[in-house]
Amino acid sequence: MSEKISKKDVASKVCGNCLAPGESDGAPKLSACARCGLVVYCSRDCQKAHWKAGHKQHCVAKADRVPQQQSASSAAINGKECRICLDLLTEASSCTLQCTHVFHAACVAELRKFGIKQNCPLCRTPLPPGPEQLNDEAIYRFVMVDRMVERGGASWSALPAKAQSEVDAAVADWQAAADQGFAEAQRNLGQLFEFGRGVAQNDKEAVRWYVKAAEQGNVEAQFRLGNLFRLERRVGPNFKEAVRWSRMAADQGHTLAQFTLGNMYAEGLGVAQNAKEAAQWYKKAAEQGYVRAQCTLGNMFDKGIGVAQSDKEAARWYRKAAEQGNSEAQFRFGVLIEKGRGVAQSNVEAARWFRRAANQGNSAAQFNLGNMVKGGRGVAKSDAEAVRWYRKAAEQGMAEAQTNLGIMFVQGRGVAQSDGEAVRWFKLAAEQGFPEAQSNLAFMYTEGIGVAQSDKEAARWYRKAAEQGHLVALCRTGEIISNGRGVAQNNVEAVQWFRRAADQGNVEAQYHMGEVYAEGHGVAQNDVVAVQWFRKAADQGNADAQCHLGKMYTEGRGVVQSDEEGERWFKLAAEQGNFEAQFNLGEDYLDPDLWDFY
Repeated sequence: MSEKISKKDVASKVCGNCLAPGESDGAPKLSACARCGLVVYCSRDCQKAHWKAGHKQHCVAKADRVPQQQSASSAAINGKECRICLDLLTEASSCTLQCTHVFHAACVAELRKFGIKQNCPLCRTPLPPGPEQLNDEAIYRFVMVDRMVERGGASWSALPAKAQSEVDAAVADWQAAADQGFAEAQRNLGQLFEFGRGVAQNDKEAVRWYVKAAEQGNVEAQFRLGNLFRLERRVGPNFKEAVRWSRMAADQGHTLAQFTLGNMYAEGLGVAQNAKEAAQWYKKAAEQGYVRAQCTLGNMFDKGIGVAQSDKEAARWYRKAAEQGNSEAQFRFGVLIEKGRGVAQSNVEAARWFRRAANQGNSAAQFNLGNMVKGGRGVAKSDAEAVRWYRKAAEQGMAEAQTNLGIMFVQGRGVAQSDGEAVRWFKLAAEQGFPEAQSNLAFMYTEGIGVAQSDKEAARWYRKAAEQGHLVALCRTGEIISNGRGVAQNNVEAVQWFRRAADQGNVEAQYHMGEVYAEGHGVAQNDVVAVQWFRKAADQGNADAQCHLGKMYTEGRGVVQSDEEGERWFKLAAEQGNFEAQFNLGEDYLDPDLWDFY
């Protein structure tokens, strides 16, 4: 014998052969086995007897022993017998003791119920503390460090020596508990490695520990495992595995897993895309009060995605999420109230919900609240307040708010008039591709307002807006190409732009279509078609079209000649101040100051 053990150790051990207790009055001193250091004896005779009785077979030198922090591999465990119950072992059900012997975790738990017999049945090494105790001690140590980090007293990437020592001790305790098959400890180790808290971040190790816990039914481990496979940072995501583990957790009622599974079905990740299935999982999470699921479910009812469209149901779920403080739900609920969809219409209530969301920084709500304040709908009218909310949304990059803020600067409403500031905000929105801002910026370049006049820049920005279908820009692009301002003149191409706008009811484009057919610019000349387009614009009150239609009647072009009908259209145009129509009707409609001009 060699290696004397401390009194503290002796107090917790008994002789491996005769079970004599550790040091006490009259009791012999205990010494550890020189080879394994795990079993103690009260005498050399007991050591020899125990060696012959079986310790020789199980005694493993320290240098040859598997380190405590490593669990026995699946290959070494699966298919072997537990020496307590003689049933086959599996990795999920196994418990590895400090002496490296493996038993069923449940069998070891039963052993702990027998006072002095709490030893390994094979080598008589005393059992380590129970996994619950180890887990609790580890949590206590870890929480102290975690709170230190939360308070800013340290960071996980550079812990003070004392704090790192506490984490190391916690890891050792969790390792011991995990090796005994305790799922909570296995899950805790998985989280340590996933997030790199006090240990080197290692997704592979995290997965290894999560799998051990998840296979025992630990719901949080199943969820975390699914999440890791979904986000897999090393070799790319494995969506099928993510779905498999997420479903296990979701079936146990884990709200985040249910929400995640809903997302997987909604996006078709790892499963066939199925909006109906997604809605069912969102509903399960929503019914447990998960706010993001409530908002998402409200959106599905709002748009009829995976469920029958229902304003009432949309409002119900938006309200639930909104009352929990979700800013997106507050904004969407406000929209429904403003429009009276599924709830009673109320500008006051809509503004109240917009304000709650806006105060949390929701840019869409800030923009809507700006609109309501500008128009005095549900709140006191105030241009300055409208500008304040537009600016908040604009500074978050919302193109619509940037455009409206630019308009307020042009008009000098609620803010000092500044064409330069208007151009700045229009440009920010235009560069994001917002067509209204692109059209406004083009106008500023056309007129040289707040920026150096440039037909080329005007043409560029009008075309960008026109390509997105902006009606005014479609018409302006046609005008620019027709006149060759900033671009090559091309009547045929101009007609194409005019037609796109005219077919959508743009009155100026309809007037231009009448012009090109009347004059045969870019199309075959056709008075009948010209009259059709002039009439469309004239019926919408366009004075130029009314004047031209009057001329077509007077001259009998494309219609039966009629001075009376011609005069009727001239009068309509003249009453709007159209100078040519006034001249055609005679001096009674002319401004006397202009007579000498003619």
